[in-house]
Amino acid sequence: MSGRGRLALCAFAATLMAACSMLPLVDPANWLVQAAFLLAVQSGVGALGRRVLPRLLTVAAQALVMLVLLTVAFAREQALAGVLPGPQSVRQLADLLSAGTDDVGRYAIPAPATPGIRLMLVGGVLLVGLAVETLAVTFRSAAPAGLPLLALYSVAAGLSEGGTDWLWFLLAGCGYLLLLLAEGRDRLSQWGRVFAGAARPRGGGSSAGADASGGRALAPVRTGRRIGALALGIALVVPAALPALDSGLLTGTGSGGGKGGGGGTISAVNPLVSLQDNLNQPENRQVMSYRTNTGSPGDFYLRILALDRFDGNEWRASTRRLQDVPKRFPTPAGLSPAVTVTEVRTTVSASGSYRQTYLPLPYPAAEVRVGGRWRFEPEGRTLVGDDGETTSGAQYSVTSLEVQPTSEQLARAGVVPAELLREYTQVPDSLPKVVAETADRVTKGAGNAYERAVKLQDYFSTDGGFTYDTSVGSGTGTAAIARFLKDKEGFCVHFSFAMAAMARTLGIPARVAVGFTPGTAQSDGSYSVGLRDAHAWPELYFEGTGWTRFEPTPTRGSVPSYTLPDAPTGDTADPARPEADASVPAAAAPSASDSCPAQMRKQGECGQSAMPGAAAPTDTGTPAGTVLGIVLAAVLVLLLPLLPMCWRLRARARRLGSSAGRTPADTTARTLAVWREVTDTAWDHGIPPDEAQTPRRAAERLVRLGRLDTDAADAVHRVAGAVEQVLYAPQPRPVAGLAADERPSPARPAWTRRPSRQEG
Repeated sequence: MSGRGRLALCAFAATLMAACSMLPLVDPANWLVQAAFLLAVQSGVGALGRRVLPRLLTVAAQALVMLVLLTVAFAREQALAGVLPGPQSVRQLADLLSAGTDDVGRYAIPAPATPGIRLMLVGGVLLVGLAVETLAVTFRSAAPAGLPLLALYSVAAGLSEGGTDWLWFLLAGCGYLLLLLAEGRDRLSQWGRVFAGAARPRGGGSSAGADASGGRALAPVRTGRRIGALALGIALVVPAALPALDSGLLTGTGSGGGKGGGGGTISAVNPLVSLQDNLNQPENRQVMSYRTNTGSPGDFYLRILALDRFDGNEWRASTRRLQDVPKRFPTPAGLSPAVTVTEVRTTVSASGSYRQTYLPLPYPAAEVRVGGRWRFEPEGRTLVGDDGETTSGAQYSVTSLEVQPTSEQLARAGVVPAELLREYTQVPDSLPKVVAETADRVTKGAGNAYERAVKLQDYFSTDGGFTYDTSVGSGTGTAAIARFLKDKEGFCVHFSFAMAAMARTLGIPARVAVGFTPGTAQSDGSYSVGLRDAHAWPELYFEGTGWTRFEPTPTRGSVPSYTLPDAPTGDTADPARPEADASVPAAAAPSASDSCPAQMRKQGECGQSAMPGAAAPTDTGTPAGTVLGIVLAAVLVLLLPLLPMCWRLRARARRLGSSAGRTPADTTARTLAVWREVTDTAWDHGIPPDEAQTPRRAAERLVRLGRLDTDAADAVHRVAGAVEQVLYAPQPRPVAGLAADERPSPARPAWTRRPSRQEG
């Protein structure tokens, strides 16, 4: 194999070895096979181009082939003739990249291989591979090729927060060393035989610098290997040995306040990134507290946003146009005047460490009073922070509607508008048949959409044998739904996503809401909402009522009263269902039992999570810390202009406050300190010092420019004479009263007038 061929093969291997650091980020990992195949095609084009084309044209040809490969792999339907890139295919690739960027910030690790994420991974590998091959093979400079390889590994390390351990770094480093060794061997081979510096010994033995064939040098290759191994070892060991770099490659994770750790900021409750992490927190840290006058605390869910778009890989919120927050929100879509509605007023105080771009609100909110930069999304009736605005420390009041439909009203729901029906019943072609088949089987015998929805809720919450378990992987695609229906284990994400997908197959408009359950009632009448109150639930649309909450997740939240069998209020509700209490949310104080599963005990759902008498969060206005910070800021603003004067007074006191020393050195130091104070005082009055003059000339200058009177002038000359004594006399004579000469007195002010601008 030629030198260039060997270099190209090593560049291909180095790129794939560095790309392996991305494997922990995405599940499944079959994207790497696709990336390897496309990279091989791209490298083959480069090998052919280097035989017949100039260097720059070879790189351009490879870039064009890369675009064609990505078009065929990800935008074939929009491509010209299914192969050539066109405006529509480029637009499709741009949309996928935008979606992939959103997915990176949305999903927890390992994230599903959505089309957007897959395009980012495969496209990134091809781009890095092109850069590596261009530098190492086309331009024969392998050392700079380590930069794109390092960039690829750094992206993986930055996204994984410790998931890319030392094994992946070692693999990427070995790929780079392999590339360097291949280049060194290629350069060495161009010099022909290596002169060993000595004749071969008799007996056919090889010389020190060459092997038995006499043509290949082993010493340089061995030296390169040793240097590379030593550098790799230092890169692995040093970060772990230095205390300041405790997030080195051998330590796994850093010490920052990331997910699950104490301190730092509480991660924003996101539909896919941190919901499962928050549910598994060892400490149920408070994210907000609120007070409300609702008559049904158990049904008081705080909703962040709704996920209304299902593409087969995930549920996500549609991108919609925002507008200014209206004083009064419009009437909820589909709500009939015949349905009983009660206005509820709530005041919410968010923790300073809870940062979320969506404002948690009871649904449907009718009026919100909140400070800051917020925008209104009318379809989901949500408030979105603008220009970096978050919920951190937000205090706001909400007027919401407590919609109380009856089962008869839901059963007699009108015809859903065609446009809404078309949008909210879409399911991807990749949805397994078992989802629709299960929905048909479970709802068999139901006479209307409402009865089908109740049967679906009962199937998940009580009748289907499902188990609530937060340790199950949080996949949200079609395969995850099928697996959930088979294994019957999951948490709120699986229950809500599966019910919404099944409702759509039955022609019922459905979406998934994400937010918080009511939280825990406190002794002062407020409610505390913690990380483990994060929740997801389905919303189904019924004409006449609008978007209506259902609760399929067992042991979580409360089942809505309109889904329960008609019965007198009080004591005949279905004992198998979680029941909404009249004063305390059902999730706030679950009953303890010796037979409670270990997973539920871990979640704190088997009894009171807080000790009786614990301090309850209050909402009494501006926090004391905020007030203290404002006061300190005001004091700082007032004192800041005085800092130069304080520093000057301190320097003056230090220079003049010490008593005369006993040694000649002390006398010299004190005399020079007094002289510095004289020159600095003159500078304070606008006379800058002139270091080129002798003390006597400097004294004359100060007297002239400062327009000093006789006593002050004599004092300045005495200080200048003392300075000349300590600087030039063989045995300086101590001069008494220097500090007094420097200090002005009422009878003898030091500086009688401001000096003129002319220094003469």
